[in-house]
Amino acid sequence: MALTEASRRAVFEEWMRRALAVAADPAGVPPDDVPVGAVVFGPDGGELAAGRNERELTGDPTAHAEIVALRRAAAVTGSWRLTGCTLVATLEPCTMCAGALVLARVSHLVFGAWEPKTGAVGSLWDVVRDRRLPHRPEVSAGVLEAECAALVRDFFRNGRR
Repeated sequence: MALTEASRRAVFEEWMRRALAVAADPAGVPPDDVPVGAVVFGPDGGELAAGRNERELTGDPTAHAEIVALRRAAAVTGSWRLTGCTLVATLEPCTMCAGALVLARVSHLVFGAWEPKTGAVGSLWDVVRDRRLPHRPEVSAGVLEAECAALVRDFFRNGRR
């Protein structure tokens, strides 16, 4: 039985609330890390892995929330191929993260806020929909956009803590 568009949207909003919780959780994360959260859900809808920005924590420039979540999901599944999985991110992925989710064969990307400075899913570039690539995930943008945007906007408005 296929989900209606309204019930699909409700599932995406529930998943985005989980990603927002991951982004906002200060436990173990330096206050300078931008609060972005990402969660990978398996084909059955169960959570496989979550991550948040850890660049300041790890000193790793690639430790964006999406990359952290993808690495953890691959470790859980035992495969780099995340076919059938959905990546939910509070912020539009950058070129690195968009490329990684394409290479990981993620089937669906759900994101909240647009990122006009570095976004690669329609803002500056559209990596995930490039017809030259062999894999293009389905995209659902703007899910709980206001809440996702407020988290990052408030972080920068208040200054890095």
